[in-house]
Amino acid sequence: MNIHEYQAKQIFAKYGVPTPRGIVANTPAQAVAAAHELGGKIWVVKAQIHAGGRGLGGGVKLAKSVTEVEQLAGEILHMQLVTHQTGPEGKEVHKVYIEEGADIQDELYLGVVLDRAKEMPVIMASTEGGMDIETVAHNTPEKIIKVAVDPAVGFQGFHGRELVFGLGITDPAEQKKFISFASKLYKLYMENDAELIEINPLIKTGSGDFLALDGKMGFDDSALGRHPDIEDMRDISEEDPDEREASKYGLSYVALDGEIGCMVNGAGLAMGTMDTINYMGGTPANFLDVGGKANAETVAKGFEIILKNPNVKAIFVNIFGGIVRCDRIANGILEATKLVDVHVPVIVRLDGTNAAEAAEILKNANIANVIAATDLADGAAKAVAAAKQS
Repeated sequence: MNIHEYQAKQIFAKYGVPTPRGIVANTPAQAVAAAHELGGKIWVVKAQIHAGGRGLGGGVKLAKSVTEVEQLAGEILHMQLVTHQTGPEGKEVHKVYIEEGADIQDELYLGVVLDRAKEMPVIMASTEGGMDIETVAHNTPEKIIKVAVDPAVGFQGFHGRELVFGLGITDPAEQKKFISFASKLYKLYMENDAELIEINPLIKTGSGDFLALDGKMGFDDSALGRHPDIEDMRDISEEDPDEREASKYGLSYVALDGEIGCMVNGAGLAMGTMDTINYMGGTPANFLDVGGKANAETVAKGFEIILKNPNVKAIFVNIFGGIVRCDRIANGILEATKLVDVHVPVIVRLDGTNAAEAAEILKNANIANVIAATDLADGAAKAVAAAKQS
């Protein structure tokens, strides 16, 4: 689950992570009131959407008067903000964050993310603040410092020193402030089951203080039961409606940009299925894991969600029955053909628990566009061929 910048900064405040003062607004009038409350002569009007690159897309503007605050808030609110993370359709802006101006002397990058290979959190820092970190990693990877922190040990002084030395921070007072900042960020990450914390840019002011000028956070959905205060921050208007609908039925769905719909049980098999489709010359249109409790209703709903995508030209159902029974999937396919207009070829590979019964169910149903496959490779090849023919 992701949250907005203003929400991330509310959590920062609880952990003593310094940020500029700011107030969220839903209308230009509220933006003006926020500017008056903050005081000063310069404000930043920031679009609040779940995507990076807002500044480049025109969603972050500097205002030098209250009149400008009102004007810019009116321009940004309800705009369809397009960034490199939103896709060409963009996202509508429903809120803006009015933030006081800051004395920016230097811009850095600081983030905490899980390194699955190391099986521990990694703190990443760079002197290239304000830039897209993926671009920095691609063009100048040597400018990114990565410090892994073993949770059994926790953040220690030597982790902090590795960070400040890597960033070239030589002033002892500034070193102390930065290490304290990084320590608080790590504590926040661990205590809230975060998957990602990113501050870009992290600024150094003229007085040598460090402030989080931006804030991006993502959390482990499976751990939200332990953090009801964070779950309350969920903004469903920012989430893909199909992914949201799928979750209600216990389906894990992620839309992709290919043409072969995938319905698989188990995340590992789903990834393997998509890789095999790519290997065979096709492109997957989605990730869809029906899980271990699939039944006719959930399978039918899976078909309905997949077929909402107009780019889908074939569907590959790849089920290895263990916990989930193949006959349930077969009945779900039949149910789907009754409830949904399944107008594309459906390639079905069912193996494992009750696979023979499932094959008999599909055979007796005599559905014209259902094609049987013997194994993963055979199914992927037939799905790619069917999509190309379609």
